[in-house]
Amino acid sequence: MRITFIGTGVMGHSMAQHLIEGGYDLTVYNRTKSKTDDLIKMGATWEDTVACSVKNAEMVITMVGFPQDVREIYFGENGIIHHVKPGTILIDMTTTSPSLSMEIHQQAKEKGLFALDAPVSGGDVGAQKATLSIMVGGDNRIFERVLPVLKHLGNQIIYEGPAGSGQHTKMANQIAIAGTVCGVCEAIAYGQNMNLDMDKMLESIGAGAAGSWQMTHLGPKIVAENDEPGFFIKHMIKDLTIANEEAESKNLHLHVLKTVLSMYQELQNQGMGQLGTQALSAYYRAGQAKK
Repeated sequence: MRITFIGTGVMGHSMAQHLIEGGYDLTVYNRTKSKTDDLIKMGATWEDTVACSVKNAEMVITMVGFPQDVREIYFGENGIIHHVKPGTILIDMTTTSPSLSMEIHQQAKEKGLFALDAPVSGGDVGAQKATLSIMVGGDNRIFERVLPVLKHLGNQIIYEGPAGSGQHTKMANQIAIAGTVCGVCEAIAYGQNMNLDMDKMLESIGAGAAGSWQMTHLGPKIVAENDEPGFFIKHMIKDLTIANEEAESKNLHLHVLKTVLSMYQELQNQGMGQLGTQALSAYYRAGQAKK
């Protein structure tokens, strides 16, 4: 199968690598070509434009940053929708707005194409280990067709429902993560202020009911003040903003979501948007949580 992968950033790079290792004929495109250099060495084909990269594809997978990037890549003058062959399967794995995923699905259908929204959870570690959780919305028949491909990228792959359902599921995921990361930060701030041995504390509470992926993977980074990104603050703000807009459209007011979003926005205003989500701990180190 000829697959085009667009967006080889922190997560997309590892995902594209797994597809090459899986034996697929892969074409890659990224705005910064250097981020595809080692994929090309592995056997991927590079094209200079989105339009050229998708013209012979049987499947196109996109993994970019923001909804505006998704819209441009799909609907722009050189966008995917205008340059793929009828029958091509389009899979957007970006976390974006459910309404945009529904729009892509509708326009694809009108042109004889098939579109799925398939956002992921698991961060850079999940992408590297091919253990992502993949949440898929769209036509169930198309989901079944692409499942063998998605199995190279994740180990929890669930069909969520019609177009947009994958994105709505991802919004629920991000809301849960936001509260959990904040809770881990507060637990660590408490432990440090009580002069606990942090390694022992994390080992103890991580093995009990407080245990979570965030506790295990981000807890040690928070203690070490290691703010290197596995998932950027700027992208979490994007996701939580979408989630908040979707919630408010249903007159649903989610207080934890709003609180954590405002905390991340404050850190971004301080120039920290390029840091990892665990850098929320800086909010506590700076004493802002006491306000």
